[in-house]
Amino acid sequence: MKTQDVALLLLVGLIIWIVGTVYYASRGPAILETTSIRYWSAFVFSPIFSAALCIAILRWLHVTPANWTSAMLLLAIPGMIGEAVVLSNLETFMPKLHVASGGRYGAFLFATYALVLGIAEVVTLRATP
Repeated sequence: MKTQDVALLLLVGLIIWIVGTVYYASRGPAILETTSIRYWSAFVFSPIFSAALCIAILRWLHVTPANWTSAMLLLAIPGMIGEAVVLSNLETFMPKLHVASGGRYGAFLFATYALVLGIAEVVTLRATP
């Protein structure tokens, strides 16, 4: 990958993280502090939506399958770093959420990163001899 591609993937990852964090800061209580059915539905949908978005970005940027793992990591790293800051200061960044909901929010993040990075790894492994 070229330096320009690396920078673009990091920038897009940062934008995705900002949008997602603002969304959960605003809508978090309705998703994380609600009925079991609503929470678990969102728990399933959120990682699938995120994976579809990331796959679309990699296809749009014409990233070869052999480079999907690296590219997906570049998309994920800004969010992983940012979420470490958010989760350690939940009251500041997500004041509408109860502190106890931080675990549920963290579970969403783990599931999302695991699915996205797992898909990328499978694609990359299949593409390499």
